[in-house]
This record gives sequence, C-alpha cells and structure tokens, in this order.
Amino acid sequence: MDKATVIGIVLAIALMLGAIAIAPGSSFSAFIDYPSLAVVVGGGIAATMVAYPMEPFLSMPIIFKKAILPNPPEMAPAIKTLVECAEIARKEGVLALENKTADIEDPFILLGIQMAVDGSPAELIQSVMRSEMAATAGRHKQGKGLLETLGRYSPAFGMIGTLLGLIIMLGNMDDPAAIGPGMAVALLTTLYGALISNIIALPFADKLIFYAGKEYQIREVVVQGIMAIQNGDNPRVVDQKLSTFLSQKERDLKDAA
Repeated sequence: MDKATVIGIVLAIALMLGAIAIAPGSSFSAFIDYPSLAVVVGGGIAATMVAYPMEPFLSMPIIFKKAILPNPPEMAPAIKTLVECAEIARKEGVLALENKTADIEDPFILLGIQMAVDGSPAELIQSVMRSEMAATAGRHKQGKGLLETLGRYSPAFGMIGTLLGLIIMLGNMDDPAAIGPGMAVALLTTLYGALISNIIALPFADKLIFYAGKEYQIREVVVQGIMAIQNGDNPRVVDQKLSTFLSQKERDLKDAA
C-alpha cells in the first residue's frame, strides 16, 4: 500500500473536518447534500464516459487500485537476477540460461532472457523490449488521461450544479427565509467538484505517472542488463554498470545484502 496516498487523503479530510468543527455556527450536516453530490459525481463520470470509449473507462477501478496499491518491480532484485544470469552465461554459455528461466518471476526479464537463449540478434531483442516498454507507457498514459479528465470535468459540473441551485432558489424568492439555506446548498456542488478534483482525481493521476516513471527506469536497467549478457560482459562489470541506476543508499543496502 502507498502510505503517502492514504495519509494525504486522510490529512486533507481531517483538515476540512477540523475547520468545520472549530468554525462558529457551523455544523457537519450543513455540508451534506446528496443531490449536489449526485450532480458532481454523476456528471463527472458521465463526461468521462463521453470522452473515452467504454473499455478504457471500465478500467478506472483498476487505475485507482494501482495508485493506492502499487506493485512496481524493485530495481535491486532485478539487478541481482541479471548479474546471476550474467555469471551463468559467462561460465556455461547463454544457452545454459534456459535452466534459469523457471526461477525468473519478472516477465520482462524473462522475455529478454528467452530471446537471448533463442539466439535472437541483439538489435531484435532491444527492439522487442523497447516496444514492450512503449506499450506499457501508453497504457499508463491512458490511465493518467482518464483521471485527469475526471478531475477536469468534476469542478465544471460543480459550477453547473451551483447554477441549477441558484435558478431553483431564484424561483422561490417569495420565501426570504429559504434564500440563505438555498444559497448554501447551491455552493456545495462547487465545493464537491473541487474536492473530487484536487483530493482524488488529479493527485491520483500524478501518483500513477510517478510509478510509471519508476517502472520505466527499472525496465531500462533490464534492457541494459540483457544487452550486457548478450555481449558476454563480465558479471562484475554488469553489476557495476547497472548499479549506477541505484541511489547511494540503495547501493549500500545491496552491498550489505
């Protein structure tokens, strides 16, 4: 679980609830209006459906899940696996890596090793692996676009809901006592739209692209490692070359391990 995402959402909600609690004359019930919430949430979802085909739209729950429960590959274990493969290839030849494939869990590393074992040219291996990287980056970009679309339209429907509330309120001007509560309800839709956009949709999009960048960097390390194995580089050289992608803290932890 991404602790920063959960803590950030909880902190934002706690700050708003605290502000409501200490404000003189305010009550939590005044900030709850189900029709306003339906206009903002329903309108934002509907607009996103219009902007995207059904198939990518239905993947939104998975996109939210990836932002909260990311499972990116770790760089240090990937480097360790590649160095082990380089040692086997150096001692016994690239074909001996076929016995190692059953122990490789990362499908991207497995793809490169299998192509190397099959005797594919280095240019072809690199081309296929980079095409896989590009396809993955495209999927991440589409997910980010979905969240940004939701974040862009939610405040717009908040304004639409406010206008609807004002029209209804102005139609009942014969009751002055209802003007104040009516105005408050009308403004709630703007509040809901801003909250959905700035606490959920847009921050989740940024978190998703952060992990996408991390995954892309690790896959670049894998490509470099596969190419080194294909060239028959010394395992120590492979380790030194790939470790340059690690921070100093990560290098210290790897050396200690």
